[in-house]
Amino acid sequence: MSTDTAGTADGTGRERPYVIVGASLGGAKAAEALREAGYRGGIVLIGAEHERPYERPPLSKGYLLGETPREKIYVHPPQWYADHDVTLRLGTAVTSVDPAARTVTLADDGRVEYAKLLLTTGSVPRRLPVPGADQDGVHYLRRVEDSDRIRAALKPGARVAVIGAGWIGLETAAAARTAGAEVTVLEAAELPLLRVLGREVAQVFADLHRAHGVDLRFGVEVEELTGKDGTVTGVRLADGTTVAADAVIVGIGISPDTALAESAGLELDNGVRTDEHLRTSDPDIYAAGDVANAFHPLLGRHIRVEHWANAVNQPQTAARAMLGQDAAYDRVPYFFTDQYDLGMEYTGYVEPGGYDRVVFRGDPATREFIAFWLADGKVLAGMNVNVWDVTDPIRDLVRSQRVVDVDRLTNPDVPLGDI
Repeated sequence: MSTDTAGTADGTGRERPYVIVGASLGGAKAAEALREAGYRGGIVLIGAEHERPYERPPLSKGYLLGETPREKIYVHPPQWYADHDVTLRLGTAVTSVDPAARTVTLADDGRVEYAKLLLTTGSVPRRLPVPGADQDGVHYLRRVEDSDRIRAALKPGARVAVIGAGWIGLETAAAARTAGAEVTVLEAAELPLLRVLGREVAQVFADLHRAHGVDLRFGVEVEELTGKDGTVTGVRLADGTTVAADAVIVGIGISPDTALAESAGLELDNGVRTDEHLRTSDPDIYAAGDVANAFHPLLGRHIRVEHWANAVNQPQTAARAMLGQDAAYDRVPYFFTDQYDLGMEYTGYVEPGGYDRVVFRGDPATREFIAFWLADGKVLAGMNVNVWDVTDPIRDLVRSQRVVDVDRLTNPDVPLGDI
């Protein structure tokens, strides 16, 4: 397909636009990538939120802490969309997709035709399935208004209970402690992030939060959220104890938002299943970001990664593939976190139990180290904690898929680029 025209004509002489459903970071970057690739046809970007596309990491980090101004979270300035001839339809929910007619149906029963369709619908927070979870003062973090409400609750002396010790739970706990709140983290597992990081590195985050005064309670089960007059007052656990709370933040994971893909009859498998080009089981429909379970050529299997880097980079591949170019997504996964005085970057991909050894360059007790996850002597992933400018050599080690000398890998006197 030529990059300087719109899509296939619809039979009336009009050219169908490329439609992106999900006015998210991924959706905005896809529109940008289409224009940068020289595509001059119509682009329609549709989103259910009333906010123009923004980045989500600040919602649990700088924006939640009040350090990042609201204007800094947006992907593009307001005028960018008009300047690049992108039709931005906000506050507009898409209810279904008809691949045969190549149309999307809107909540007001309107329809938008497409030549190619990209789904960047992201994910939705998992809801807490216990009595009392629908009361005022119970918070989930996904949208900017969620971050606004949580920030308003993070006052000095406020009692904040965080349910779930994953990345969102720990980042909001850190923000609450920084704001002067009294924080209790409730987690079913033995350590925070245990399934993701394994025991050796998970302990670092447990020690970090305890050092900052967080009450960590592991191996607990939430039975009910107590309340008064419709407002939450605490969390009752299965052992009968109650944790008093003025606010409860629930961070128990997210699920890919596959409702539209299901309506279109696309192949689903822990998200929307795609090939390495981000193309779904329908040749005119693509998916990128949290919702996409994409085949990764380097890893040789499908993976779904719920992190910022995928939302930034996958749409570039999808855009080129939609234009008929030979583009495959094979970037090494990457994510980061900031909690208190700890900054971390993680490069690579390890499934739970998919490694046989963790080794360290530096001392984890100092919170200045690099951890490596290995299998059969090969580096699967590396995490640098308060050590900077090493993501490129870590990525190169992961991409090489070769057996490394562990003594050299853990020796801080040996440059990573020489391993």
